[in-house]
Amino acid sequence: MYSPPPDPDTEQRMRSHHARAAKALDVQVEPGGEFWGWAGRTLGAPARNAAGTPVWLRLVSAPADKASGKLWNGATDAQAAFGDLDGRRPALLGMYEAVGDATAYRAELSERVGQPVLSDDPILQRDLQLPASWWTELTEALEKVSAAGTDRVAVREQYMTRAIPEFVGIPAPAVACWTTAHGDLHWANLTSPLRILDWEGWGRAPQGFDATTLYAYTLLKPDTAAAFATPFPSWAARPASPPKRPYAPNCSRPWPAATISPSKANSGTGLRNSAAADAGQDS
Repeated sequence: MYSPPPDPDTEQRMRSHHARAAKALDVQVEPGGEFWGWAGRTLGAPARNAAGTPVWLRLVSAPADKASGKLWNGATDAQAAFGDLDGRRPALLGMYEAVGDATAYRAELSERVGQPVLSDDPILQRDLQLPASWWTELTEALEKVSAAGTDRVAVREQYMTRAIPEFVGIPAPAVACWTTAHGDLHWANLTSPLRILDWEGWGRAPQGFDATTLYAYTLLKPDTAAAFATPFPSWAARPASPPKRPYAPNCSRPWPAATISPSKANSGTGLRNSAAADAGQDS
């Protein structure tokens, strides 16, 4: 979650169009729960529809000539590809679009998740006591996502080659296999019971990317990080060893999360902001 944009005109413009979208979709926004995205590009808030059902209304904006591509179509593409992912993804219920002052707006109305996210910060700041069933559901969901076909790209190899040495201090690993990934899996996008939020950036990524990303965001809390050994048993082996359980059926080995050290855990914020900027250029 980010703060409101520093530019008051952007803040007012987004709030005004969010209110217009709420009226168009016949929902009543509930006060006190707004959620800003990176650089004020998105604004979400809890709402209720005419029947009183809790929903979530998210507004995304972009220059009108750039209102296309991965981030712009992420939610609609995810709905078509995954639906509600066996109850682990909030379903998209409706959409509203408008253009004004050379800016395009898209409002996405989704099911509201009743549970709070597991962390307000993408980087885990406290240990979590998650049941084994939660980890099982997570691996099942990621495996289902990884098997989906798409031409969307979540992570570009050129970005990894540049960003991993810059922020993590190690060479970028060679990628032998690409599968489909959520693309931004961290603790502020997860709940218990399991729901996986924020699907705008999903697409092709190195096999095992989602689990590896979540692991990196966990390294400040070793007890929770140790829990990865059970759902992802190949990580208990040496990186050069074959995995005990492939993460995806068409790949021979997972991306080597074990090469990321706890001392680099706070680099996640820099990587994530850099990735957001990189993705924004493509959208």
